[in-house]
Amino acid sequence: MTLENANRICAALPGAWYHSAADGGLEAWKVGDKMFACYGHALDGISVKTEDPESAQFLIEIGAATKAKYFHRSWVRIPFDHPGAEALADRIHTSYGLIRKSLPKKAQAALAAWQDDT
Repeated sequence: MTLENANRICAALPGAWYHSAADGGLEAWKVGDKMFACYGHALDGISVKTEDPESAQFLIEIGAATKAKYFHRSWVRIPFDHPGAEALADRIHTSYGLIRKSLPKKAQAALAAWQDDT
């Protein structure tokens, strides 16, 4: 998986938009006004939200992710050199779905339909 692959996955999600560090803040993908994926300065991995801290800890323990520095315990970092592009796509989709569900109902209704598998 590469940065370009991750960007392609994120860009395909309804209402997703890219927030550049040039705008101030982090390199991130957002839906509504909330971040669902974020890059570190090294651009060698992506941080995503999980269902809860226990899910994040499980992914860390099995070696599928690392702790996402400076984020809540429910976020993990997936290195781009981690095997399994399908697994990374799944983590991005899960993060997007969780963040999308947390948006106000009006903001959710304004987004195009999406098959929510979370």
